[in-house]
This record gives sequence, structure tokens and C-alpha cells, in this order.
Amino acid sequence: MFERFRAFLEGMTGSARIEAGDPRVAVIGLCFQVMEADGAVRSSERRKMRKLIKEHYKLDDAALNALIAAGESAESEAIDFYQFTSDIKRHLPEEQRIELVGMLWEIVYADGARSEMEDHVIWRIADLLGVSGRDRVLKRQEAAAKIDMVEENEAQQES
Repeated sequence: MFERFRAFLEGMTGSARIEAGDPRVAVIGLCFQVMEADGAVRSSERRKMRKLIKEHYKLDDAALNALIAAGESAESEAIDFYQFTSDIKRHLPEEQRIELVGMLWEIVYADGARSEMEDHVIWRIADLLGVSGRDRVLKRQEAAAKIDMVEENEAQQES
């Protein structure tokens, strides 16, 4: 019983402790696969991933760095998406998997462009996660709208 209580508290505080099968590692592995889809991992994409992961899991910098290192290492050893998507599908309910697809789209748009390869990678990931085509497209549109709003705000500030 004490072990479950400790695990609950660690989950709330964004613990740096990373265990085998941690779905957060799989999430970051997918983030890296999406960032690499167009052949170049840009600093804007990395910054966006760090921001999204830090906010979503409420991590401090040390925990964030440890988790990203674990995810990047797992991604470099992965041979396909299935390794990550099966872990995520086992641990996360549908609504969180849909939100993950939204996060992946935000990373894609972080560099201001969307490539055909990035589209394909997210389509495959969403399919393996059990996220419908409709939800995938809605999340893409939401991410694109966020970029448009940021650009409008920046243009207004420059005026």
C-alpha cells in the first residue's frame, strides 16, 4: 500500500525516476521519430518538445533532461513505431492518445512547415494508437491554428 502511495506522489511531482515500460519514454521516442521524419531535427522542434513534455508531465529540468535522454536513447534503438505505440496504447486511455497526436502536430509545426513525410509518420502513429482519421485531422487543424495565432500576435507586436 505504501508503494502505491509513493508512486502516486512521484507521479504528481514529476519524478526523474524512469522505469522499464514507462510510457513517457515511448511518448518522447515518438516525438523524436516525428522530428526526424523530414530529415532534420530543428532547434525549434526540440524546444517545442521540451516545453510540451515539461508542462504535460509537470517536470523540473533534471527530470525533463533524464526523460528526454531515455526517450532519445530508446528511439535510436527502435526499429519501428510499434514498440512505442503498443506501450502507449496499453497505458493511456483514448483521450490521452488523441492529445498525444495533437502534441506531435505542434512539434511538426514548430519549424513553421509541414512536410509530406511528417504527415505520413503521424498518420501511421495515429493509426497504431487507435486514433481515428477524423481526430488526427482535427488535431492537425488545431496545431496549425495555434501557429497562425502566434504569428498574428507577433505581427501585431511589431506594428
